[in-house]
Formats: sequence, structure tokens, C-alpha cells
Amino acid sequence: MSIVKVREYFKQYGMEEKILEFEESSATVELAAQAVGCEPARIAKTLSFMVEEKPVLIVTAGDAKIDNSKYKGFFKTKAKMLSRDEVEELIGHGVGGVCPFGIKEGVSVYLDVSMKRFQTVFPAAGSGNSAIELTIPELEKYSNCTGWVDVCKNWE
Repeated sequence: MSIVKVREYFKQYGMEEKILEFEESSATVELAAQAVGCEPARIAKTLSFMVEEKPVLIVTAGDAKIDNSKYKGFFKTKAKMLSRDEVEELIGHGVGGVCPFGIKEGVSVYLDVSMKRFQTVFPAAGSGNSAIELTIPELEKYSNCTGWVDVCKNWE
């Protein structure tokens, strides 16, 4: 189970106890916001793409949408999201619990600037009923991100 991988991942930092598990689903931005009790924009959603035959994760604010022209400008290719089956196979987490922690090797992680306006955000923790509250510097550190990108719209 993915949440077990994420818990193991955070154990090395002594942070596994920060993972929140809910009775109800947190598999969408709206459900996650209700579960943690915050505005939907503070949910850090993790989107899965294929770039030059390699899986890429982009973590964005909950209210942000991928801007195709910005995406193409940065990645030099059209945005191609992974299918449900590809997500689990290539990333290591199922849809609804995808996060940048405890992922398979070779997956690049990018953080979108849409999250920088918050002190803390809530990414999933490997399952459709989990989250972890992290500061932006913590998210940057624990996601082992390749870097920051500006590939979203509708959040400003």
C-alpha cells in the first residue's frame, strides 16, 4: 500500500507522525480541503505527466490549472497526462493519493509557484484518505524537487 511507502519515507526524517489519515476520502481537492479544514487552494495536488518518455510530477496549488502554453514553453512539449494505470505503474501511487514522496526512481518532481503564497500546504500521503501539512521549504526538501516552475493559471 502506498501510504506505507510514504510513512517509511518520512520515518527517516522522524516525520511519519505528521501524516494525517481520515475516515473519509481526500482523493479530490474539495474532499481533501474538507478533511483537513482548509481552503481548497492550500491542497497541494500532484499531477502526473509524460515528458520525453519519462514520468514527471508537478505539484500545484489546489485552485491552479495547467496552462498549456506555459507548460509547452517550459517542457518543450505538449502536456500529456498519464492514464490511471500508468500513474500507479510509473509513479508508485494510485490516483487520489499521488504525492511526491516515496515515488519510484527516475520520476522528476517540479513545484509550481502557485503554492508559494501559502505558509503551509497539504499534499496527499500516498492514499486517497491521507495528507501531510508541510511548509513550502519542507515541501521543497522532502519532495526532492528538480525545481520550481510557473506552468499554471487561474490562481492569481
